Amino acid sequence: MIRRRFLFLLPRCLEGAFGRAGGLLLAGLALADSARAGSAALSAPPAPRREFRGAWVASVSNINWPSKPGLAAADQQRELTALLDRAAALKLNAVILQVRPACDALYDSPYEPWSEYLTGAMGKAPDPFYDPLELAVAQAHARGLELHAWVNPFRARHSSAKSAVSGDHVIRRHPDWVVAYGNQSWLDPGQQAVRQHSIRVILDIVRRYDIDGIHLDDYFYPYRIRDREGQAVDFPDDRSWGAFEAAGGGLDRADWRRKNINQFVEDLYQAVKAAKRSVKVGLSPFGIWRNRVPPGIEGLDAFEELYADSRWWMANGWADYFAPQLYWPISARQQSFPVLLDWWSKQNSRGRHLWPGLNAARVGTQWAAGEIVQQVGIIRKQPGATGHIFWNIKPLERQDGTLSAAIKGQLYSDAALVPASSWLDSQPPAPPRCRIEGGAVRWSPAGSEPARWWVVQTLRGKTWMTDVLPATSRSWSPPKTGGQPRVSRIAVSAVDPAGNSSPPAVLAWP
Repeated sequence: MIRRRFLFLLPRCLEGAFGRAGGLLLAGLALADSARAGSAALSAPPAPRREFRGAWVASVSNINWPSKPGLAAADQQRELTALLDRAAALKLNAVILQVRPACDALYDSPYEPWSEYLTGAMGKAPDPFYDPLELAVAQAHARGLELHAWVNPFRARHSSAKSAVSGDHVIRRHPDWVVAYGNQSWLDPGQQAVRQHSIRVILDIVRRYDIDGIHLDDYFYPYRIRDREGQAVDFPDDRSWGAFEAAGGGLDRADWRRKNINQFVEDLYQAVKAAKRSVKVGLSPFGIWRNRVPPGIEGLDAFEELYADSRWWMANGWADYFAPQLYWPISARQQSFPVLLDWWSKQNSRGRHLWPGLNAARVGTQWAAGEIVQQVGIIRKQPGATGHIFWNIKPLERQDGTLSAAIKGQLYSDAALVPASSWLDSQPPAPPRCRIEGGAVRWSPAGSEPARWWVVQTLRGKTWMTDVLPATSRSWSPPKTGGQPRVSRIAVSAVDPAGNSSPPAVLAWP
């Protein structure tokens, strides 16, 4: 039905006539106002850019947030929302927030104590009480940002810790799970109970919070330490290794350690998919899988030293995205950024997302912002790579920073949607029912699948601009700023939790 100055879409009727896919397509093509364009159909806008644009926000040692332990709760919240404001202003679309740095919690956990990096004392809750992860999810989504919860699966106590260990920490409750290694404490991945505990903690986050992803970085078995003579000190897992041998063994110690991590990664992925399929699992391994692989690359051998067979995880599809830490410059001959990126892309036989980590922290000290700009340009040309993650958000916080200026001026001219995860769900949602009323476009959902985001595209002159709004939004009005070309057309699409977008509902702006 066409009405003067606005129209209603009839996706259910069209669906019955043409099947669901055809109905969705036709339902997305709104007819123009007859007074403006007769009965001709309005052409759809170009598809929004798809690119993952993330930043890590580290809580361990108060690297990023909170800026120091023991801040007043209001100051913690103000800092967190300021970080999210900054991410949104730069047109990022995801924040990866560290919520479990060392078997502690920056959220209300039933299993582990409050983190000292939050309140200054392990086990002490925020006062007045609030749940930082709940706040982060709500505020990130309100700004069109995904929120990924970053956990460290096996670190039990970091070297920067100063607080007394609380009685409900794993060091006190399960000392048989914990080993000392250098100046830190670690859970022993060789114990099945340890792996199950970490998965239980992660599943609790997945089930209780509306997060978009679970994220693990490169810490599985720890990086090797050395004694005063420079000799490598082996990880002290004699108890679990002895139990494995007593039960029949069958593997050497290095292969056994890799098997422990492989089993953990597989079990974690399967458990998260069973609990909430739409939650993405992300892994960020060290950027070099093996020394001298590919030829000409030299560096730490994560396969041998961290017992992390990340190529195997990728081959089996045990994550929805991989973010290898490619923290070297383009010109580094033995750790070449483009060579490593190409190698990772060629390992991705399952077609998972490849969003490499970039070392933004080195801008201004070891290289110029142009290095990051060029790396993003290389990623955009690399088949199979569809995004990137900045380590870390601190260089992006500086309003006058050269990296921020480069991001705003050279990299992100418009908002981008996170690439869809078609292996989780490939069916697009129905387009919304739209109308123009009271100087705004207003819409209501259609179909049975709930939207995760709404994408609003506006034609201003000859340029389409994109805004990403949370699922709770039901209207959009043009910003009242001078100097902008007048809006002549508007399109609204629904995006589901897996990132699938409906055809747009297109209307002429009055």
